[in-house]
This record gives sequence, C-alpha cells and structure tokens, in this order.
Amino acid sequence: MKLTKLLILACMMIGMYAASYSQPIDSVTLSSSDITTNTTLNASTRYMMKGNNKVKNGATLIIQPGTIILGDFESKGTLIVERGGKIYANGTANQPIVFTSEKPQNQRNPGDWGGVIILGRSGINTASGADSAEIEGFGAGLGPIYGGQPRIDDDSSGVLRYVRIEFSGINLTGVSGNEINGLTMGGVGSRTVIEYIMVSYNGDDSFEWFGGNVSCKYLISYKPVDDDWDTDNGFRGRIQFGLSVRDSGIYDVSTSNGFESDNNTNSPSSGTYNSPRTKPIFSNMTVVGPFSSTGLTLNSLWGRGGHLRRASQISIYNSVIMGWRVGLRLDGPSIRSASGDTLQIRNTIFAGNVKLGDTASVPAGFETFSTQGWLQTGSYNNSIFPAASSVQLTDPFAVYPDAGDGTVNKWMPLGGSPALSGADFTNPNLSGFENVTFRGAFGTTNWTSGWAVFNPRGYVIGIQQISSNVPNNFFLSQNYPNPFNPVTNIKFELPQNGFVTLKVFNMLGEVVATLVNQDMSIGIYKADFDAANLSTGVYFYKMTVTNSNGSFTDVKKMMLVK
Repeated sequence: MKLTKLLILACMMIGMYAASYSQPIDSVTLSSSDITTNTTLNASTRYMMKGNNKVKNGATLIIQPGTIILGDFESKGTLIVERGGKIYANGTANQPIVFTSEKPQNQRNPGDWGGVIILGRSGINTASGADSAEIEGFGAGLGPIYGGQPRIDDDSSGVLRYVRIEFSGINLTGVSGNEINGLTMGGVGSRTVIEYIMVSYNGDDSFEWFGGNVSCKYLISYKPVDDDWDTDNGFRGRIQFGLSVRDSGIYDVSTSNGFESDNNTNSPSSGTYNSPRTKPIFSNMTVVGPFSSTGLTLNSLWGRGGHLRRASQISIYNSVIMGWRVGLRLDGPSIRSASGDTLQIRNTIFAGNVKLGDTASVPAGFETFSTQGWLQTGSYNNSIFPAASSVQLTDPFAVYPDAGDGTVNKWMPLGGSPALSGADFTNPNLSGFENVTFRGAFGTTNWTSGWAVFNPRGYVIGIQQISSNVPNNFFLSQNYPNPFNPVTNIKFELPQNGFVTLKVFNMLGEVVATLVNQDMSIGIYKADFDAANLSTGVYFYKMTVTNSNGSFTDVKKMMLVK
C-alpha cells in the first residue's frame, strides 16, 4: 500500500479515537510508603508523592528516564533514601527525571512539597562528637539517621543523573528552620553518582551536604530562598561545574548566601574542630548574586557570595563570584584556616560585588587580618573587577533567561571574557579534577542545554517551552531525529491559547502514547516521545488545538527503526 494511502487511512482511523486520554496518575506507590523491595517508577505514569516515602535498607528505587513525580502540598510529599537503600534515577538529556509541584503553571512557588533526601554511612562530624545524627527538618527525635557505624566512606546510595527538583522546601513542622533543602545529602559516600542536577525555587537551600564525601558535577541552583551551596558536618566531597542564579525578590528570613560552610552545625560561632573536618573542594562554579549593579538598594537579608565560618576548611578554585553585597566573608576559626593556607581561594574572579570581602568573629591574634587583602594576595591569582560587566557573560542578570530557541545561554562567556582563561589545576587539591582552561561553569559548551528548564513556574510539566514568543501560525513540526531509536522530539507552535492534544498512533489507528492533553498558553514547545517499548514500524502523530476561535489539526508520519 502506498504511503499516501496509509496516511489517509491513518487519519480516518484517528478520528475514531477522539475520546479524551491522559497519562494515568499513581497516588499509591509513593503515599507515605516504606519501600522495602526493589520498585520501579516508569515514564508512562505520573506519580503523586504524598507524605514521607522511605527507601529502606536493602531496597532500590529505580526511576526511568522521563518520569515525573508530583510533590503533594497538603501531605508535604518527601522522598528519603535511608542508609543502605539505593536510588537509581538515571535520566538523560532528552528525558530528564522531574520532581516538581502538583500545582498548575503560574501557581507554583517555593515550598510546594518536601524534597529529596539521600542518607549514607560515610563519615560525618557533629558538635557533640557523635558519629551519627538526625537529618534536619523533622524535629528533634523524628529525623532519619545518617553517618554512624560501620563507617563506609566508599558507600553507594545509587545514581542521580539528569534530574530536576522544582518548588520543594516546605516546612515540615511549622517551626522556623525546618524547611527541607532541594537535594539534601547526609553522609553520602564516594561511590554515589550525582551529576546534572537542577534545583529550582527551593524554600531553603538548593543543595546541602551534611558530612560524607560524595563528589558531584554539573549542578544548577536556580532562585532558591536561602543558600545555593551549603556544606557542614565534615563534608569532604569534590564539586566541579556549578551554576547558581538568584532572584532579587526571593530571599530568606536569615541571610541568603551563595556558599555557606561550617565545620558543623548547631555549634557556637567559634566553631569546633571535630573531625572529619568540613573540607570540600569546589572548582568551576559561577555564583551569580542579585546585585546587577553595585548601586542597587536591595533587602538587607542579601548576604555574601561565600560565608565561610565555624572552622570550615572549604576551598574554591577557578570560579566566578559576582553580584553580591559582599564577595566573601571569613568568620571565626576559618580565618585561622585561611591564614594557615588550609582554606584556599585561588584563580577566582570576583566582580560587581558591593564589597569584596569582610570578616566576623575574629579570633585572638588575627585582629589585623583582612579578607580583602588576603583575596588580593598576588600568588593566589584571583581577579578583582569593580563591575560585573567586566566578566563579559552574555546576560547573567536576565529576569527571564529564554533565548528563544530552547538554548539558555545567559551565563556563557563572550569572546574576550576573562573567564575563558586563567584556570589552573596544578594545585594538589585539584588532583583528579577535569582540567579545563576556563574559570566558572562554562567555556564554549553549554551543558545545561536540553534538560534544564529556567521558566519552571510557567511551563507545562513534562513539555518543555522553548520560547514564549508569539508564532505567526499553528504549526506541527516533523519529529527529529527521523527515523529514530528510541527517543525523538516533536515541536509545535501555538499563536493562541487553547486545549491541545498530541497523540501517537500505530498503523491500526490505536493510541500508543498521549504526549499532551491539556490547556496550554501561547508559545513554542517541545515534547519528547520514548518508543522503547514499541516495535520497529511506521507511526503517526496528531495534534489538535481547540479554542473559542475554532480548531486546528495536523498529522505527520514518523519511522521507528530498532
């Protein structure tokens, strides 16, 4: 049969399957559950996560690429991977795994649900000297435990790769300070894989590490309420390639910082020297604050690009810290560490900060220490610029950073940017890091493309809005790639608001997938289609848009080749 006849036949049969069809929602699997056996979440189902869900010792939670988990607001949905439990959330750039708010577009806010918590047995420290602790947020005596004996520094809690965590950070108890971080890691060991993770609009910190020694790469902290990168209780991991971006209208009731680092929490301002010491190594971080100009008057709760305190020995290399009230504050015994060179800031750009550096709780004998002078020590090779524009990033303070073509490039360095050179990896602390020539998160490759979403308040969950521009006409594109195996993407354009359905049919006219079935706003969108469970053959996809002005329908053919 000729292809033209096949297409006509398919279109006729499609008309027979006009009944509404939507992706099913599972409200049972993650409903205050103790997961005690291996459990798989698949992309063909959306999951409503209610209450505290615990992956118990010996169990594994597998989350397939493209799976969407909706956090329930009323029950404060939270996922907790306990010691000995594992999570394998191994998404892809084309099919990231998404934890997000249950609320519709333009109604989502920080703190709509709990967060993701991973706990392990890698070594930690505490102010009391105990080798285990309750993770924060649950109230005294109620939190799950991390650390402890046997201490397993090469512990594995599984894999998180290409995962977005959006609008988390609800207060679990109603007591101030009990908000949950976007991704909380307590005692997580070195064999755990965490990379390509984006935390957006979290009600507390985006990322917080409590002890442990897990290493992470390609992290995004986008517009949280509190801190971007918080390290305490003996965290000793290695982090490379991170972007953090702030919204000048979103800040905490305590000071909001980029980096915040303590040797341990709940200790006096003087800190303790309990071991293992907090001693993480960060390289290639771009940490953008809210001050697009040093002349702005912003809320006094906006703080520092880095607040390093309570005996932390954190070190930061080859990075960019820009647009903060203070670039760096050294506090308490961490001043001793800086003076003794066990806390290092090297080959880093400070630009457009209202003040370069300051100190607090200066220990006896260090009264003449100056953070500003220390940062400008010649051998440290830091670059200091009064204006953020000197870094020559594309548009780092953009309010809505949509590039119009699905690629958000606002933090990429322009030609001639000082960030494109000046990195140095000869320091022994950087042994094993990926050697690059650039400072900050990006050189010439934008590793956020395809999986990161920078307008999560307004996008349709599961469908990426790649432009908010108003198209001239309704349009359904040919899928790409085509032929494909097993994933392809379909773009469509909406010049008007309307109810959109986008369905995939086999040669018999049977619906094999529903990609869109909801009201949508003007814009250009991309939907991914995963045919991993289908056989080689010809398939058709049909888009219908209906509104008060009428309807639009188009059908196209695609080829799956395995």
